[in-house]
Amino acid sequence: MIIKAKVRTIGQAFVHGLRQILANKLYGLYVYGAVAFPEDVLTGDIDFHVILTNQLTNYQRSRIEKLHHALARDFPPLGGDMDGYYILLADAGCTSPPQSQMWSRATDASWALHREHIRAGHCIIFHGPDPKEIYLSAAWLEIEQALKSEFQYIVDHLDQYPDWCILQLCRLIYSHRSQDAVVSKAQASDWACDVLPEWRRHIEQARKSYFYRQVTPEESQFLLAEARNFLEFACVQIEQARQKPSQPDETSGAGKGH
Repeated sequence: MIIKAKVRTIGQAFVHGLRQILANKLYGLYVYGAVAFPEDVLTGDIDFHVILTNQLTNYQRSRIEKLHHALARDFPPLGGDMDGYYILLADAGCTSPPQSQMWSRATDASWALHREHIRAGHCIIFHGPDPKEIYLSAAWLEIEQALKSEFQYIVDHLDQYPDWCILQLCRLIYSHRSQDAVVSKAQASDWACDVLPEWRRHIEQARKSYFYRQVTPEESQFLLAEARNFLEFACVQIEQARQKPSQPDETSGAGKGH
């Protein structure tokens, strides 16, 4: 559990710094994403929500920027790969995606997915109450809209991150077939290897590249050349899944433990 231990160390330093800067303005700190699932595999970043009782001042934003620089310096590389949103408590209890109080007021386009993951218990609570007291459950229509946004991101970045895109497409196929969005890339790719054996080579090499950083130059070239074929296949699978009910016999197993 080396990765999770590192995440907990970073999270503890993060919440300590936030308390010094925000005092009572800090309501909650929740880390979600790959690091909150059972698998202890390498992850690209640490996803988080900081919940605030009131708006940040410019002085507090400046100090928070310095805190993130310190985390990057003291806990490389994960400390420099923190991807999150500073959200007002009043906005966190809504269904519409909230704007962050930091970094050009970015909007959490995957808000519905993140709420479902956090509410399902796939989060690490560093500060604050049970997240179910804050976050509303997401309806499937909300989740489907967020999945569309993720699909578009894949289309736009296929040539940059073919390994990540293939694994993310496994998640999208699984989620549309099962109408269950609470699944990790590791779980969804395990499921896809069983259910889509003709794509096993693609999926296994994507896992090797993304999770273990052990891919050879030839395998990297294969992923780059084949990613668009898998995208086209995924498009058909997703559209077919949207046209008919979920099929439990094909999706059982990926989300066990949720």
